Amino acid sequence: MELDNHIFKKCEWLRGVGPRSNIAISTRIRIARNVRGKLFFNRANETEREEVLEIIFAGIKKGKFLKDGIFLRMKDLTEVDRAFLVERHLMSRGHMQEANAKGLVVEEKEIVSTMVNEEDHLRLQVLQSGFNITEAWRIIDELDTELAQYIPFDYSNKYGYLTACPTNTGTGLRASVMLHLSALVLTRQIENVFDATSKLGLTIRGFYGEGTEGIGDFFQISNQVALGVSEMDILDNMERVINKIIDKEEETRKNLVKSKKEEVSDRIFRSYGTLKSARIITSSEAIKLLSTIRLGTDLGVIDDIDVDKLNEVLILTQPAHLQKIFKCEISPSERDIKRADLIREKLGCE
Repeated sequence: MELDNHIFKKCEWLRGVGPRSNIAISTRIRIARNVRGKLFFNRANETEREEVLEIIFAGIKKGKFLKDGIFLRMKDLTEVDRAFLVERHLMSRGHMQEANAKGLVVEEKEIVSTMVNEEDHLRLQVLQSGFNITEAWRIIDELDTELAQYIPFDYSNKYGYLTACPTNTGTGLRASVMLHLSALVLTRQIENVFDATSKLGLTIRGFYGEGTEGIGDFFQISNQVALGVSEMDILDNMERVINKIIDKEEETRKNLVKSKKEEVSDRIFRSYGTLKSARIITSSEAIKLLSTIRLGTDLGVIDDIDVDKLNEVLILTQPAHLQKIFKCEISPSERDIKRADLIREKLGCE
């Protein structure tokens, strides 16, 4: 299967490059669109859903962005394959459910992907490594314009783009940035950041987006409102607020080195030691430990491992990636053993 070619490929969201990438892991812009004259996914029957899937697949194949991509039907994929795509941030957890009449199109570099028949008929997505809202918007704007030539989008002169959920109506735009905020968590300032962010029209989500927790001090910050504001207003607000949060994290990291270097160093080296010696380790524990070591590399406390290696370990030790690597379904307890083995191997401990 073509998906197997992506197991060891660098994920766009974990390439470790781009503006302010020591703290901003990745930028994602997603826009929701629906086919004019067709019932929303949650109101349509199976036949109508299949018709929408065919319309969208045909329209995508006429364009340049995704015509050579991988066209996937959820019902043809195993549960592991679907989870694999979620782990690579190419689709949502919700898209895994009710697989009939659902599709996904992914281009080779994993920068552009399109979910078909998730909550809306189309969820167009662009990923960029680092804090790169401008480039992500440029790409998705071109993609949206192109697909509008081949797929009639549902649009109201009064409300804008019509969507299944009212919170997305208008621009249909959801921008998010994944941030690594270890210093703010460590100094217990993160709740203040959350409170201030929510007052500025943004919301905080976890490692895999909506409905998930912030594992390992990784948080996704996104806009709450899509109606009554322009795309530029949304993106300008995001850029302004995210830069302030990154500035605060950087300032806090510098203060930690000045005032609590020994305590922070001890925490970092304990995490490093655990990863290098553990024989059993869960996915969430691995993420937390890798998060701490990532902070250590940025502070200069650890200099014998780079972010590229940490990112590689982070993605390959996720449950579905492990099972793809070993080419079989593995129980959670067996995964914990194989995860620990893989980590020691990648860190050069065996």
